[in-house]
Parts: sequence; C-alpha cells; structure tokens
Amino acid sequence: MNTDEIYLTADGARQLRKELQDLTGPKRKELADRLRVAIQQGDLTENADYITTKEEQGFLEGRIQEIEYLLRNAVIVEQPTEKQDEVSLGVRVTIQIDDSPAETYQLVGIKEANPKNGCISYESPIGKALIGKREGDQFLVETPGGEINIKILEID
Repeated sequence: MNTDEIYLTADGARQLRKELQDLTGPKRKELADRLRVAIQQGDLTENADYITTKEEQGFLEGRIQEIEYLLRNAVIVEQPTEKQDEVSLGVRVTIQIDDSPAETYQLVGIKEANPKNGCISYESPIGKALIGKREGDQFLVETPGGEINIKILEID
C-alpha cells in the first residue's frame, strides 16, 4: 500500500458525499442567511455576530474543500464480500488485546479512523501489525501506551 494515497472504504466515501451535500446545501445557505442578518446590524468592525459567522463560514468552506479533495483523490476500497484468509484494508477483524474482552474493528484509511466506532487506521501501530495476519495468529505490538499482546479471533 502506498502511504501517500488516500484510502477510503465505500461506506466512508458515501458518508463524505452525504456530508458534502449537507455542507454545500442547507449549512451553506444557513450561514449565508445569518451573514446577511449580521451585515444589516451595522458597523461590521465591532459586530460579534458578523465576525463569528465569517469564521464559521471559513471553517465550512475549508471542510468543503477538504472533502472534495478527499473524494477526488481517494482510492475506494470495497469491503470484501467473501470471508478473507488474512487481514487487509477494508476487512473486519475480531481481536483480543491481552486479557480484555474481544473487540471487532474494521481496518480503514487514516481519514476514516475512529476507534470508538470500531474503525482503526491501517497506519496505526495495531493496524500495521494486523495487515497480513491470519485467524489464530498471536503477536506483540509496540504502541505509544506500551507493548500489548494481540490474538486474532476472526476475520470477516
């Protein structure tokens, strides 16, 4: 895998397209309306509503540009439809870390990573260690929090 490329799962790309649609439609219109009202209040140099709304507009436009860039340059990774023999980008893997209860994660690109929602980046220490491993494999991984023992219970 080329680490310069932007990898997205098909689901992640769908979510970004949905967010883009929301930002370029209702959110952009709402900010334009708020900006119009703030401008009508008069002196713009001391108008907190105007200043705040302009900052929000800057963030919104920045996020729109970021999403457009991601979608234009992304390599879309489909989640495999058949059971996989080894861990790769897009698959779900159930692991046990040390003696903790089993947890299931999907291996995703860095822009989709959200461990609390079950998505870990293939570039993270755990993600890197999982790539190419098979069910039943057990190995040590060095993480920022120290060394952990991982056992792969299932690959979907």
